[in-house]
Amino acid sequence: MGLLPTFFHYPISRTAGSGSSSSEANQNQTQTHSNFNSGLDESNQTVSIIDERKRRRMVSNRESARRSRMSKQRHLENLRNQANQLRIENQQLSNRLRFLLYHSHRVRTENDRLRSEYSVLRQKLSDIHQILLFKQLQQFPSSAMQ
Repeated sequence: MGLLPTFFHYPISRTAGSGSSSSEANQNQTQTHSNFNSGLDESNQTVSIIDERKRRRMVSNRESARRSRMSKQRHLENLRNQANQLRIENQQLSNRLRFLLYHSHRVRTENDRLRSEYSVLRQKLSDIHQILLFKQLQQFPSSAMQ
C-alpha cells in the first residue's frame, strides 16, 4: 500500500535554454499533478475495493465458522441424545432379559418337577396294574377250582 505504481512520474523541469516558455512548464506541471492525483484516487479506490473484499471475506468466513460450530454442536447434542436413548433402551432390554431368564428358569424347574412326578406316578400306576393282575390271577384259579 505504501508503494506507488510505476506509471507516476514527477515532471522534469526544463531549463530556460530549451526554448519552452514558463507557462508551458506550468501547464505540464499542472497536468502531471492532475494525473498524479487521479492516479492516487484510482489507487485508493483499488485499495478500498480490495479492503472491502477482504472485509467481506473475513465476515463471510466468520459466519461460516459460526455456522459450522453450531452445526457441530447440534450434531454432538444429537449424538448425546441418541446415546442416552440407547442406554435407556439397553437398560430396558437388560431388564426384560433378566425377567425372561428368571421365568425360563422357573419353567424349567417346574418342568423338571413335573417330569419327576410323572415318572413317580407312572411307576405307581404300573405297580397298581401289576397288583390288579395278580389279584385277578389269584381269583381266576380259585373260581376255576370250584
